[in-house]
Amino acid sequence: MKYSDFVHESEINHKTISYNLLTPKPKKGKDLKPEKIDVGFSKALQLLAPYTYIRVLEQIKAVVPLAAYLFLFQLLILRQPIASASSITLGLIAVIIGLAIFMEGLKTGLMPFGNIIGDTLPKKASMPVVLIIIAILGVGVTYAEPAIGALQAFGSSIVPEDAPYLYEILNNRTQPLVLMVGAGVGLAAVIGTIRFVKGWSLKPLIYLALLPTIGLTIYAWNNPDLRTILGLAWDCGAVTTGPVTVPLVLSLGIGIAASAGKGDSSLSGFGVVTMASLFPIIAVLILSIYVSQNITVDEILATAASSSAIVDTEISKWSQTPFVEIIGGVRAILPLVIFLMIVLFVILKSRLPNNMVTTYGLSLSIIGMCVFNIGLTYGLGAIGGQAGTTLPAAFMQVPISDVSPIYNEILGLTIVILFAWLLGFGATLAEPALNALGLTVQELTNGAFKKSMLMYSVAGGVACGIALGVGKIVFGFDLATVLIPLYLLAVFLTYFSSEEFVNVAWDSAGVTTGPVTVPLVLAMGLGLGNAVSATEGFGILSMASICPILAVLTMGLYIQFSQKNKKKEG
Repeated sequence: MKYSDFVHESEINHKTISYNLLTPKPKKGKDLKPEKIDVGFSKALQLLAPYTYIRVLEQIKAVVPLAAYLFLFQLLILRQPIASASSITLGLIAVIIGLAIFMEGLKTGLMPFGNIIGDTLPKKASMPVVLIIIAILGVGVTYAEPAIGALQAFGSSIVPEDAPYLYEILNNRTQPLVLMVGAGVGLAAVIGTIRFVKGWSLKPLIYLALLPTIGLTIYAWNNPDLRTILGLAWDCGAVTTGPVTVPLVLSLGIGIAASAGKGDSSLSGFGVVTMASLFPIIAVLILSIYVSQNITVDEILATAASSSAIVDTEISKWSQTPFVEIIGGVRAILPLVIFLMIVLFVILKSRLPNNMVTTYGLSLSIIGMCVFNIGLTYGLGAIGGQAGTTLPAAFMQVPISDVSPIYNEILGLTIVILFAWLLGFGATLAEPALNALGLTVQELTNGAFKKSMLMYSVAGGVACGIALGVGKIVFGFDLATVLIPLYLLAVFLTYFSSEEFVNVAWDSAGVTTGPVTVPLVLAMGLGLGNAVSATEGFGILSMASICPILAVLTMGLYIQFSQKNKKKEG
């Protein structure tokens, strides 16, 4: 047995037992009463400082380099001042603190639920009940994703005359939109779980999922009113695979597979991210078609005009910053927590190993989400929108710059595309999940696919995707004309690739769309779209998802070919 296989097997089937359960409870008495440990405030800070420093540093590494890059590019290359620099800085600090708190809460509060339920659920419930719970959980984790709020926040930037159905869905049908995205994630989780238990190959599932995805895309593309929806639909696939969805759903699936005796595969856990990226696209396209058949463009425009004419003189404080962000954070996490508690305590009649630690973690999750939402409004959203708005000054005349265009058209466009490429490359390498995936892949392939090869393949793919997405907005070409050929190419490469490389490649796109990258890229795309008078600014994330798949599949085929040649020579 390989050492990596031994480690994987032990991680899947291990049971954690508290030492307190193995020892008898001491008899009550004054002599047996433990001595109280007195830890002062300064001492407590000293104990917590290293622990806190590591977790905050992770978020600093993800946020600060990107922010510095955007600031310096705007000041030095575009020669534009930073508007509201102080509030943006405070917003970015809120993002760092909020994410650090949220991720800590996720590890100590939400994740134990997933691990325990995944291990206990198949033993105490029938498979239909298990699948129903997993489907509902898929909807819940979607609401809890930090990046999902970014979609809802950008609805006001859409001009109803340019994209009526996009405006309608983002402004008047926000909850159905998130619900449909969640339904897509739930279905993906169900199919992924069945795949774990049955040991199915991922290849046929990819082919079957892409058929309706591409079919609905072609249908929407041929409808002028629905064509503007495509960018949003395909971007939703990237938004769903964040820090909440992947670990929770994955822990459930692996736990169920292990309980069913099918968790010994080295590829257990791969594939869920792929399905969770494709099914939300289908769900949003179905919602768009439904809306187009039940409401006309004239009705949308009339509603938009009447809404803009209404002036609310007494705006409730609960609909203003920061109360709206705080309420949004509570709404995102609390329903998910309640559902997990019902499953664990009522259905499974089980308990948590440490209620105090779990409560602490859940509280941190809610607080972290609230702080992050505030940072999203003032930090990531503001800096991304500002970057997108100022970018066109490099190659065209814009109202915000008296000296625009700063460069000639060809040089200016080259600078903008290079900026997007470097942004994607740097943001991807900063993702902690990518490093973890690289180590896993290196172990699974016995070092044939080195960690650095995977990381640079994925980062290069994302960089090309973001650059291509920016080009789509600037030059105004149809998203479908690029996405469909790229996905057909991915299917072609998938057919000739081995199962392990297919699993890694199609899941690699999910690790690139973190809670920092998604809001930043979305805001930049919408800001750029408004500046160049594009119909809409969605679609960059969809490009950033397919390109790393192609990059990893290509690298995998190269490795396969190299290994075959070595065997022939040997």
